[in-house]
Amino acid sequence: MIDRDQKPRTPRPFRDSQISQLTLVRLREFIREPEALFWVFIFPILMAAGLGLAFRNRPADKVKVAVVEHAGILPPLVATRLAADSALIVQVMPADSALEALRIGKVAIVVIDTVMTEVTYRYDPAREESRTARLVVDDILQRASGRADALTARESHVTERGARYIDFLIPGLLGMNLLGSGVWGLGFALVDLRRKKLLKRLVATPMSKAQFLASFMLSRLVMLVLEVVILVGFGVIAFHVPMRGPLWVLAFTAVLAAFCFSGLGLLISSRVKTMEGASGLMNAVMLPMWILSGVFFSSANFPVVMQPFIKALPLTAVNDALRANMLQGASLLVILPQLTVIALWTIGCFALALRLFRWK
Repeated sequence: MIDRDQKPRTPRPFRDSQISQLTLVRLREFIREPEALFWVFIFPILMAAGLGLAFRNRPADKVKVAVVEHAGILPPLVATRLAADSALIVQVMPADSALEALRIGKVAIVVIDTVMTEVTYRYDPAREESRTARLVVDDILQRASGRADALTARESHVTERGARYIDFLIPGLLGMNLLGSGVWGLGFALVDLRRKKLLKRLVATPMSKAQFLASFMLSRLVMLVLEVVILVGFGVIAFHVPMRGPLWVLAFTAVLAAFCFSGLGLLISSRVKTMEGASGLMNAVMLPMWILSGVFFSSANFPVVMQPFIKALPLTAVNDALRANMLQGASLLVILPQLTVIALWTIGCFALALRLFRWK
């Protein structure tokens, strides 16, 4: 029966059209995807904040200079003149120590005062900071000598492996790869089992939660060998990245890091039911470490007040330990503080994952 008193509905062409309804459906799908929201809105803000802090406006960095000491002359006249300039940090040390500091990047240039009217600059011309240091140091010494360039300056070029950017980058990429494969590889596998309702079938088995989660962590060892050998081998063959430390210390660090990041992946996925939710949580956990932990640039770029937090991150400890071993030849005892941080994260993540894990 037709109600004659009912007013006819005014047609709204756009609102009732197929294209408008399909558009609304797409918008609702987008809003309900945590991963999409993260990459579109949160990721750019985190990147801008992190890089803005790392490369903020700040006073010019002081140039680190090593002056070779002479027997019976402490300090050398050259060191006294250079130390008078506030733009420099001058260290007087034996020749061997000075060259070692240059090799591992602790100083930008080595100054050797052979005679009172002649000085030799030893630096790596491939490093921008070393080229700048050479100009700054020479200008200071020439002005101190009367500015008539009365001081004869000689150059001795070196290209030291271990102080290049690629040497810094390879250990950072290895640490980032261990983090990604541990969190993504194990986390997604566990969530996929839960999503397919396969986990609840394991409740009836005599297997414990600890055994089940430990099997995931142990499975990482199979792929770990390939990850380390391929990336480090490529760096050594293609770019001659140095391997100065004991190989067994590098292997031990990589294994401990793999367990640590596997535990982190298990913790993140211990209760998540959807792949979208797992992806959002994993990105939220890993992205700050990608930025803060010194993968692509030094974590020292961040403010001093943030350094205790940054040093406590597991990826920072892994990167610092790998670089110390590969580039400086550090032994196990030297990197023990970093290994302690990694071990604490491993124990904490696995214990929490064991407590929070649910089969359903």
